[in-house]
Amino acid sequence: MLRSFILFAWRNLKKNRVYSAINVLGLATGMAIAILIGLWMYDELTFDRYFDNHRTIAQVMSTTPVNGELRTSKATLLPLGLGLQGKDIQSVSMASWNENHSLQYNDVKVSGDGMFVQPSFAGMFGLKMLEGSREGLRDPSSVLLNASTAKALFGTEDPMGKTVRVSGSYDMTVAGVFEDFPENTSLTRTHLLMPWDRYIILNAHWYHNWEHQWNNHSFQAFIQLKHGADIHGLEQQLTAVVRSHPESARESILVHPMDRWRLYSEFKNGVSVGGRIQFVWMFSLIGAFILILACINFMNLSTARSEKRAREVGIRKTLGSLRVQLVVQLYIESIIVTLLALGIALCLVKLSLPFFNGLADKHMRLPLTSLSFWGSALAFTLFTGLISGTYPAIYLSSFRPIKVLKGTFKAGRLAALPRRVLVVLQFTVSVALIIGTTVVFLQVQYARDRPTGYDRGDGLIVVKLNTSGLYGHYTPLRQDLLATGAVSDMAESNGATTQVVSTMTDFRWDGLKPDAKPEFAYVAVTHDYGNTVQWQVKEGRDFSRAFSSDTGAIVLNESAVRLMGLKHPVGTVMHVQQESHTVVGVVKDMVMESPYTPVSPTIYTLDYSWTESILLRLTPGLPAQSSLDKVARVFARYNPGMPFEYKFASDEYERKFSDEKRVGQLAGVFAGLAILISCLGLFGLASFVAEQRTKEMGVRKVLGASVFHIWKLLSTEFVLLVMLSCLIATPVAWYYLDRWLSAYAYHTPISWWIFLGAAGGALVITLTTVSFQSIRAALVNPGKSLRSE
Repeated sequence: MLRSFILFAWRNLKKNRVYSAINVLGLATGMAIAILIGLWMYDELTFDRYFDNHRTIAQVMSTTPVNGELRTSKATLLPLGLGLQGKDIQSVSMASWNENHSLQYNDVKVSGDGMFVQPSFAGMFGLKMLEGSREGLRDPSSVLLNASTAKALFGTEDPMGKTVRVSGSYDMTVAGVFEDFPENTSLTRTHLLMPWDRYIILNAHWYHNWEHQWNNHSFQAFIQLKHGADIHGLEQQLTAVVRSHPESARESILVHPMDRWRLYSEFKNGVSVGGRIQFVWMFSLIGAFILILACINFMNLSTARSEKRAREVGIRKTLGSLRVQLVVQLYIESIIVTLLALGIALCLVKLSLPFFNGLADKHMRLPLTSLSFWGSALAFTLFTGLISGTYPAIYLSSFRPIKVLKGTFKAGRLAALPRRVLVVLQFTVSVALIIGTTVVFLQVQYARDRPTGYDRGDGLIVVKLNTSGLYGHYTPLRQDLLATGAVSDMAESNGATTQVVSTMTDFRWDGLKPDAKPEFAYVAVTHDYGNTVQWQVKEGRDFSRAFSSDTGAIVLNESAVRLMGLKHPVGTVMHVQQESHTVVGVVKDMVMESPYTPVSPTIYTLDYSWTESILLRLTPGLPAQSSLDKVARVFARYNPGMPFEYKFASDEYERKFSDEKRVGQLAGVFAGLAILISCLGLFGLASFVAEQRTKEMGVRKVLGASVFHIWKLLSTEFVLLVMLSCLIATPVAWYYLDRWLSAYAYHTPISWWIFLGAAGGALVITLTTVSFQSIRAALVNPGKSLRSE
């Protein structure tokens, strides 16, 4: 019996090829999107699962009051990290920040990011050693390299025991090679690990003072918890330790588990408010909606052809078929369609995965060799088949054979009501996606066009100071670069223009309340910084070599002036520890951090001893590549053998929009595909309606109806349904988009034209889709359509 059901279902699909093709293609598109989103969600939800101890690893974070709000940071106090202990803690590892280092072996030089870590780090994160031992981190003269870096440095040579020069200033021996961290881990950019004891040796002049300072957040602290640990209790215990010291009496400690690092990384006023988990939920809903749209097409087309299949159902019931047998047959038809759709969907996923990876910034693959994947795919297919086939199976199997065979059966107007509801649902989702995509795009553009307070274009580039060949040579390096004619100006600072690397709370001035501890971003610069970045001086002047007193001068930004409440800031004396600094100028706020948040109050000070980045302004009007070649030759003289690595400030600033741009691009693609699926359904329904009303159209034409009149008659219903969809989608989209935008302090308004444009676009698409069948029906010769009467 099952064989006959399958055979009959296959013949029925072949008999109605146009409708079957629309069903298969619509379902295949919906399933392909669901599979792509499923792969993306799996990658996000399994982030950091590479580490065997991911369930018990956590990072110790600090929450401190900053300028009227609580701010949570990964940076923690050195004395707290060194003294971390408790009944719930199994092991502890302090770590520096992941920074770029140059490595040299003979004539080969490469660069890579790395950290100084305590020996327990290797066991905690379960380094997979390919050569050597994790114990290398106990020797201050040893270094552990990942496989890629070892291969780049040594080629086919055995790296073990080889000596490498790090940052051009000290030698270390390779004690081990570990497997590269995968891209879906938080440590993917970590290429080398160096012993914490080496860090102490390199920074002995200040390190031992910091061991007792409870107000300096400069390090990371990782802990491995014991199974069943009470995280909340541990947080209270560590907070009590921190608050027992006057310098950190207002600080709280947060223990952030590794399984939440990726998806729950955003905090507001000391409370986790989500993060990328919002994208996971959003795309899961989009995938579910688009799959439902494809299923709706199947339901609509199956029930729309009810009158054509009514006689078949009546005869089968008369010959003794039970309703359950008819339901099984119709389910089998649905499952056959979804199996065909699965095959096409997998082909679509395979073809589109490189494009999707580019949009999502992933390196996902289709796991065709995984049994669990095929099991999930078949279960997903069966579920889709049952969802899409349930309503048609129940509806068609309910026909009464007496009415059908007497010819008195008519589906009637009420029979079309479910189809209309489903069409409204389809376009409600599609229009909402169009509105959402538009708002995301406008938000990115709004933030991108925000005045940044400096000129990040016109060839402003950043070069990392990562070798001794570049440190301490500011003046001759600048003179040589200017002599090439390719560089109009050069400066150094402790960070790029797109980041703040240090903050301070020690500044005092007349009028400050005794118990206040305002926090300022602290940027160390050289004299030529202002000219290089082309910041805008609002009051006073820039740093100048003409004033010898500028060695103790500072420049404030507008936000710092507002925080301090100064009416005449120039000339104000600020004190930090035993030093006094005079404000010589005020510059317009520079957007150095997130373009969506207010600019931090910032203090710029002259300090040639604390610089980590070189800023170059290429000469305008010259070919960029030619200028870069000249610059590279100068750097080669100071940093021989090392590749000239640089970043354009404009590119680095653009990366700040990456998440929002990626969401907008993906949502745009999904919105387009949702419209495509909806239009497939409309095309099929319009084709069926035109076929069903062929004789009516013939009569109307004989009575004098024009082609326009018939087109209007057939299109009006669909237009009204889509207009209803727009009315439903508009308030729903506005509500959720308004909530999304409220998370950004700097955001675009939601304009009325966005909704009007989305509605107009949906109507144009609808008319374009429906008009093909409507005009075709209107042009049929009435003599041909009425011949059977």
